[in-house]
Amino acid sequence: MQVFKATLAYDGTDYAGFQRQSNARSVQQVLEEALVPIEGGEVTVTGAGRTDSGVHALGQVASFSLTSAIDPSELLGALNAVLPEDVRVLNVEHAAQGFNARFSARSKVYRYRIFNARVISPFERRYALHISRSINLQQMKQAAAALEGEHDFATFQAAGGNVRTTVRTVTRSEWHERPLEGGGRLLIYEIAGTGFLKYMVRNIVGTLIEVADGRRSPGSMPELLASRRRGSAGPTAQPHGLYLVRVDYDTAAPVSFS
Repeated sequence: MQVFKATLAYDGTDYAGFQRQSNARSVQQVLEEALVPIEGGEVTVTGAGRTDSGVHALGQVASFSLTSAIDPSELLGALNAVLPEDVRVLNVEHAAQGFNARFSARSKVYRYRIFNARVISPFERRYALHISRSINLQQMKQAAAALEGEHDFATFQAAGGNVRTTVRTVTRSEWHERPLEGGGRLLIYEIAGTGFLKYMVRNIVGTLIEVADGRRSPGSMPELLASRRRGSAGPTAQPHGLYLVRVDYDTAAPVSFS
């Protein structure tokens, strides 16, 4: 058996997330279906992160094993020849026996994009949250910085979440901005950490937007974390602004803000 590590990018608009669903189309499903003719039988794919319905990926990682003698370059071409155009395999390489895209991961980077302008481009409407009103970026930056470090993030976990511990380590929580042609700005939130709870990033973004609107103090994050109550935080931000940027294993290249 050969173990493969594949890096994927996908437009999550028309998918119910990465993980296979019994009643909806998923990225895992179409990838496993693409592997059937190559392997001559069913293949189970493991993803580094589930990603919610409508969430995109620039660098999702998947692992799987094949008995086929195909090499990584041929496998990359064969998969992209049959996958839908909104899912692309960017790279395929051999991995060590025992490699698991989910359990071997050391950290992940997510990005959330906000199109802060009076009118959103029709080419951005599926890939960024549109906020037309003026919002305070500096207050969001201050609040976001308070999330760095090891904390109990139960406040930002989806209701009904069931995990062994809600303690996570966030290594970076930053906002950046870029001017837009015709006025307005693109706001980019980058968060990196050793692990994330269900809806955690989207719940953080929804809360930071309330900070930007003046509905919360930028200094309220420590108290909010200490509450451990989902109802204390803001709403869940819409999924189409969120991207899984990269999954880190042993080494990784710097993230570019684009």
